[in-house]
Amino acid sequence: MKVSYTPYVLQFKRPGGTSRGVLTEKLTYILKAEENNQVFLGECGLFKGLSADDVPEYETKLQWACNHFDKGLTFLWEELRGFPSIQFGLEQLFQSIRMNLDNPDYTDPYNPDLYESAFKNGEKGIPINGLIWMGDIDFMKKQIEEKLAQGFHCLKLKIGVNWKEEYKILKELREKYPANKLELRVDANGGFSFEEAKTVLRQLKELSIHSIEQPIKKGQIQEMKTLCVESPTPIALDEELIGVFHLDDKYALLQEIRPQYIILKPSLVGGVRGSLEWIDCCDALGIGFWITSALESNIGLNAIAQWTAILYPEMPQGLGTGGLFSNNFSSRLQVEKDQLYRKKIQNENN
Repeated sequence: MKVSYTPYVLQFKRPGGTSRGVLTEKLTYILKAEENNQVFLGECGLFKGLSADDVPEYETKLQWACNHFDKGLTFLWEELRGFPSIQFGLEQLFQSIRMNLDNPDYTDPYNPDLYESAFKNGEKGIPINGLIWMGDIDFMKKQIEEKLAQGFHCLKLKIGVNWKEEYKILKELREKYPANKLELRVDANGGFSFEEAKTVLRQLKELSIHSIEQPIKKGQIQEMKTLCVESPTPIALDEELIGVFHLDDKYALLQEIRPQYIILKPSLVGGVRGSLEWIDCCDALGIGFWITSALESNIGLNAIAQWTAILYPEMPQGLGTGGLFSNNFSSRLQVEKDQLYRKKIQNENN
């Protein structure tokens, strides 16, 4: 089987603001396997400036993975523990081949069936949150109005640059929509100092905020532990998980910090297998989790969504990002109100 990769730059329809900066484009890599006129695809969703595998030798390692594809997924996954986005891309490729190599109805490598579920068959949706990017107050309010009009009951707001203005928006939202009508989550992307975070967490409690993701920068283990113990607002670890590759280290980190939740982004934590290791730790320690994309194209998002569906999620997931890009690939994924669905195709019998 011939395996290759191609870099691809996704272009944002409008800039996406976070406390780490403003995003206008996103580099990703598409894996392609070819055999007997069949094509299978996977996505290595490298996130420049954030991924643990954002290193100069990334493409060299990606080419190595292509050259050694015949060694099998288990061998490659173990050899690539320091390259989580490549691990996930390979998982997608192997899973697509496993599901579709002998499938006579397989014709669309961009939208392969990957995991059996009612979601895969277009019969059930996945609850998702609406994402509100950071910006000036008018821009954020416009996004909020759009999401509420679409029917979202859970919004996630990026915060951590101008807290005074961000707090005003949250306060106005909560005054208009009580917690039993609208769930609000916030994501600071490490934008606050330890002292700032203590004040912010108290203010968030007053507004009945569901949770805050990564209030302070990763690597401040004792400070994060203190916040998780003392915070009246639940804390979800996100960036804190990046670069933690081994099961024992994952357990030790969560046991030490004891967050209320963690956020799993397969492209950043080693795909399905890496995510399942984190989930095992969560189950042992009584920690909640949900799954989000890391701004992949629709190829990677299709894989994340189909895998998420087999976990039977009840709380909103962060999977509504397919419409962010002007040059995304065609997709069967579609958002209806606050649910992500996978459209049926005409010749689909189930």
